[in-house]
Amino acid sequence: MEKNQTMVTEFILLGFSLGPRMHLFLFGLFSLLYVLILLGNGVILGLISLDSRLHTPMYSFLSHLAIVDMAYACSTVPQMLLNLLSPAKPVSFAGCITQTFLFLSFAHTECLLLVVMSCDRYVAICHPLRYSVLVSWRVCISLVVTSWTCGSLLALVHVGLLLRLPFCGPHEINHFFCEILSVLKLACADTRLNQAVIFSACVYILLGPLGLVLLSYARILAAILRIQSGEGRRKAFSTCSSHLCVVGLFFGSAIVMYMAPKSRHPEEQQKILFLFYSLFNPMLNPLIYSLRNKEVKGALRRTLFKESHF
Repeated sequence: MEKNQTMVTEFILLGFSLGPRMHLFLFGLFSLLYVLILLGNGVILGLISLDSRLHTPMYSFLSHLAIVDMAYACSTVPQMLLNLLSPAKPVSFAGCITQTFLFLSFAHTECLLLVVMSCDRYVAICHPLRYSVLVSWRVCISLVVTSWTCGSLLALVHVGLLLRLPFCGPHEINHFFCEILSVLKLACADTRLNQAVIFSACVYILLGPLGLVLLSYARILAAILRIQSGEGRRKAFSTCSSHLCVVGLFFGSAIVMYMAPKSRHPEEQQKILFLFYSLFNPMLNPLIYSLRNKEVKGALRRTLFKESHF
């Protein structure tokens, strides 16, 4: 019986149930988006590290968001691209569990970083005179370290509970990467504890942070309404609305995936929702949070101007 329970040493990712031509089209499309993710977030990291004017807590948070987005995409997209070219290619058990851990770790960290960034903007707009005191470099480093640590520890809890389960039966994962709920379906044991921990973690890592983000932006919007300048009010509204769209897309799709009744969301629909995590959200973040920013645009112009003179 013990031998049967430890038989599964690899999994097969079924990916997308489409024809070869569609697989090639998706491979080209996803490859392009993947390059844009790495390029966009890489440019942000480069500008923040090269331009001393961007060496502030706010841009430190943005640089860590860029790192998370790049790592997030790198943990899922290459496997998805490989699967589109070679369907049903096996993945080792250790490799699958590692991918699950990395995906969860980066996802949790991004949730916490988005909260930290919203609170940073709230202090900057609503308490500008106290900003340097409330958001010092010491506070900035503490918040970033806490975000990474909590994200990794929570992912470790999920993976630890996953590893206690025996996998003795089917080894086909109906997904394009080793997503935890899809892996749990293959376990040859009761997974109710895992499901309960996942739901509880969602309350902590999704609903709690989302509430804090919405509260921060509600106070920011209240402060914006007191701005006398119509132009300044329009710019502030534009920035806040774009930030809220990205936050809503990220948290909304996660809540639908992990907290809504599963019967309402077929597996193919779940795969599409996960594309928002792996591709669309990491691609949108540098555009919304950084490249629309006047200081980042100025840093980009200064960098390009310097290079044109060499």
